[in-house]
Amino acid sequence: MAEQKLVGELRTEFGKGPARQARRAEKIPAVIYGHGAEALHVLLPGKVTTLAVRKSNALLSISIDGEEHLALVKDAQRNPVSQIVEHIDLLTVRRGEKVQVEVSVHIEGEVKPGAVMNLEVSTVLVEAEATHLPNQLTVTVTGHDVGDHVYASDVILPANVEMLTDPETLVVNVSSPVVEDLGGTESATGEAEGAEGGAAQPAAAE
Repeated sequence: MAEQKLVGELRTEFGKGPARQARRAEKIPAVIYGHGAEALHVLLPGKVTTLAVRKSNALLSISIDGEEHLALVKDAQRNPVSQIVEHIDLLTVRRGEKVQVEVSVHIEGEVKPGAVMNLEVSTVLVEAEATHLPNQLTVTVTGHDVGDHVYASDVILPANVEMLTDPETLVVNVSSPVVEDLGGTESATGEAEGAEGGAAQPAAAE
């Protein structure tokens, strides 16, 4: 994963008021933490940062007063209505360091006619170098038929990426389509049984 270079600035004012003021100036409050260092509170440029964090596990190279800080996006908090990024949590990493992250599963291809593909888990946990994290892991289901399964152990990984999710975790299940029972069959059967019972009663009376 290519790192996104940003220029940030130290954040000196805290609280809701200064945070709103920063966002009005198209800046995003963020905190950089990890490796036992004291948390660093910063402001990042709004537009380019928003674009960068669209990808999961985005890697940012942030220059603050001439010093580089390499960090992974761990959480981007968004406004529930406008979806504007309001705050970002960043984890400090080092080049060559291995980290554990959740990576999304991308399905490719189509199963055989008459079969339905069900994605059972949308992400898996992997370990890889911080500067070489996969954006997603692709699972191909072309030609799969009813009863086929894809487990975590079947997911093809890029070089130097290790699967940490339990190998027996079901990722994709291929099954038959679910036919919704509207109760018509049961109703028809009940009516038939009722008709038979009604016809038998006069005969018994005779």
